[in-house]
Parts: sequence; structure tokens; C-alpha cells
Amino acid sequence: MSAPTPRSGTAGRRRVLILGGTAEARALAARLADEPATTVISSLAGRVADPRLPVGEVRIGGFGGAPGLARWLSENRIDAVVDATHPYAARMRVAAVDAAATVGVPHLRLERPGWSARHGDRWHRVPDVDAAVRALPALGRRVLLTTGRQSLPAFLPLTGLWFLARVVDAPAGPVPAHVRLLRSRGPYTVDGELDLIRAHRIDVLVTKDSGGPLTEAKLAAARRLGLPVLMIDRPAAIASSTAVATVEQALGWLSARHAQPG
Repeated sequence: MSAPTPRSGTAGRRRVLILGGTAEARALAARLADEPATTVISSLAGRVADPRLPVGEVRIGGFGGAPGLARWLSENRIDAVVDATHPYAARMRVAAVDAAATVGVPHLRLERPGWSARHGDRWHRVPDVDAAVRALPALGRRVLLTTGRQSLPAFLPLTGLWFLARVVDAPAGPVPAHVRLLRSRGPYTVDGELDLIRAHRIDVLVTKDSGGPLTEAKLAAARRLGLPVLMIDRPAAIASSTAVATVEQALGWLSARHAQPG
């Protein structure tokens, strides 16, 4: 990669890339789109067939790892990168940090806080999906699985359990008889989650610590019914990444970068 090129193709106007797919990414794009001096481009991985699109320019598909993203940032004269991808998009997080450093573009991680256990919760925290697969048989037999389509194959060998797997998009190919797919996307209500759990006689919930209000109702329902929750922790944070937890904080960070003399 050649030396970093000067930023900003138009004097006084900034170009911001948001690596998105989350509610926070959409909210940030909407706020930036209202700023006359900002061009906002949102990038979506393309893993969801019918994604919720943010306002502004949208790019769908991968970059080809950190080298491809670095080239794209340079060619498109990006002034700042905000990584607001899902908390479990670990590879994208690493690629964003590396690519931004390669071309000398300021980088920010926008990540909502995880959930915190409350009185009455029966949470069992595990570090990753493999650990969840090992721990699950001791906690229940009828499982509400909300970890997403990509992690579903890891649980399929547990043929002694029955799964209600809630996904946005169905996986390719058929699923075995002990798995029932439920295609759905939040937000959810506590009453709706209670009805779902009772209707399918669920006795354990498996989820990721995604945080946020859109899918939190399942935790309240499990608490009310006294069900165990197998909670998969987030990947470790990247030490070199500047991080904020809210859209307002991200806007403040971007304003400070824009105010610095170029």
C-alpha cells in the first residue's frame, strides 16, 4: 500500500464510512445525512437477504479483508471510519482497525453496551459457541436458540435436544427433525416471548450478549418463568480501537475530528 493520500476530495466536506447493520449504525447515518458538509456511506455485509437500509448511500458486500478495505478507503477518499457492526462481527472489527491504520484514517468503534443480569436471572455465561454447545445438555431439553443462522450448525449434533431456532434468514438446505426454524426479526415484546416459550414448552434459552432493547424481551420472559439462560459472551475488545457506546458520543468524536486542521 502506498503512502496515505490527502483526505477530503472537496474542501471542507468530509466523507464518513459507517460499517453498519445495527440500529446504532442506522441512527448515526440518519443524523449525518442531515449535515450538509458530510457525505455518509453505509456498508452492509450482505448476509441478510432483506436488510433494514439506512438513509444515504449504501454499499452491500465484503471488501476482501483488511487490504481490500484499505484500498477502498483510499480510492474513495474517506475521512473517517465508524465501525458500528454487530458486537459479534469479530473479523470485521479487526479488518477495520488494520485498514484504517494502513491508510491513516481515523477509526471509531460504536458498540452498544451488553446486557446485565438482574435479580432473578439464571444466567450461565460461556466464552463462545463451542462452550455453549458443551454446556447446553445439562441445562434443558427444549431450547429457544437465538444465536443466528451462522451458529446453528454447531448445535445440530445435539440430537437429544429439541430446538426452536429463531433466525432472520433460513440456512441453506434442510434442517434435521429435532430443529424447527422460526423466521422472525425484532423488536419483540415480553408478552409475545412468554407466549412463544409456553407454546413450545421451552425450558432453556440460548442467546448472545447482543445488548440493546430490540431483543431484550426474551430475557425478561425467561426471568419471569425462571428459565436458565445460556449467555454467550462477546469477543474480546481490540486494545487499539477507540470505542464509544452511543450515537451522540460518535457524533461528538466525528465533530472533533472534523474540527482539527487538515
